[in-house]
Amino acid sequence: MTKHSEPRPPSAGEQVILRGPAELADALPYLVGGFHPDDSVVMVAVHGDRGRFGARLRLGIPGDPAEWGAVSGQLARCLVSGSAERDGRPDGIIVFLCQDPGEGESAREVVERLRPLSQALRLACGGLDVPVLEALCVSGGRFWSYCCPDPRCCPEDGTPLALPGTSVMAAAAAYAGIRARGSLRELEAGFAPLTSPAAAGQESALDAAAAELVPRVLEEAGREAVRKETIALAGLLIDRLADGPPPPPDRVAADARDDAMLAHDEAAAVILGLQDRTTRDRAAEWMEGPEAGPALRLWRALARRCVGAYAEHAAAPLTLAGWVAWSTGDEPEARVALGLALRADPEYVFARLLHQGANEGVDPEVLRGCLRRERAARLAAAALEVRAGASVTGPGRGSRPAGRPRAGTGPSGTVRRRGGERRAGRTGGTGRS
Repeated sequence: MTKHSEPRPPSAGEQVILRGPAELADALPYLVGGFHPDDSVVMVAVHGDRGRFGARLRLGIPGDPAEWGAVSGQLARCLVSGSAERDGRPDGIIVFLCQDPGEGESAREVVERLRPLSQALRLACGGLDVPVLEALCVSGGRFWSYCCPDPRCCPEDGTPLALPGTSVMAAAAAYAGIRARGSLRELEAGFAPLTSPAAAGQESALDAAAAELVPRVLEEAGREAVRKETIALAGLLIDRLADGPPPPPDRVAADARDDAMLAHDEAAAVILGLQDRTTRDRAAEWMEGPEAGPALRLWRALARRCVGAYAEHAAAPLTLAGWVAWSTGDEPEARVALGLALRADPEYVFARLLHQGANEGVDPEVLRGCLRRERAARLAAAALEVRAGASVTGPGRGSRPAGRPRAGTGPSGTVRRRGGERRAGRTGGTGRS
């Protein structure tokens, strides 16, 4: 579930006035963060006489109609209470039901099949004294209103959606630098586990890496070594992606090329290493500047390598992908990645906190500042340790300061690259967080 509230009311110059169901339907991708929701219930709180949009909520449509009544009550309570905390109690709610026809099904049949869900949502909101002002079903490139009985504006065969980019909301979003990123299904596909014959090879590599790494992390000394190896290897892979040709504009082709640049054993080692929360937190420092783009590509690729029995391991790379996307201003990507992380592991604390922060409009600079300070403190402590070691041993001819490996050392050392020092691991706990 995602919920979003506008951080502030728009100024008069920023307001976009939507008139009627057609413009509401065309605005839907921009109301949920920049993508077309598939198989989703979307609810938007409305405030004041002029109908200012407030909190938004999205949930996948439950597959069992027997759940619709209970889910509708939960969604209504969640939206009303969440709105009351931030923007005040809403004066109305707009409901969207989005689902394309299944095999052998028409869009009109989807509308009738989902009508009981629309009615349950309207009753649940009405029970909280918040009316549903409009309820639309979007299916097969058309929309229908569950509230308007007038066939002159809402015909039985539905109304075609506007061509992409031609609505008033699309024009305003384009002016603001916001664009729809495709459908939710398409965005999620970029993180989906491999289904090609390569999936079997990746799972075998994960098995081999687990057999080698798990005994080592059971001891503190081995755990610290694995942390350093994981961070160093992740840094090398980020360098490899950064140094390659620019990714092609087609997202599917770009993902396929990134997959081809990672060996099975490399991906397996980093995936398993990221299950340690200290290592994962250190990896989160690749969050801005020229490293952010290649890091996001790496985390996306690693999520796709979590195949078979290792599906739950995707929570770590998915969370890192969501964090980098949020940190760099790509909210649609962030919401999708963090939602998938919670689907892989609903109790993954880091994903839950980031998901909440992104949905509540928290400035990611707060977390970026914390990570920068941690990095600076760690590097300062490492520098003191190096100086202390040098004062004891003395700089012999041809020697190197303690703790500073030669350039190009293996994954257990620190790796030098453009922009500064590649981070090594620090002590910390493991577990689901």
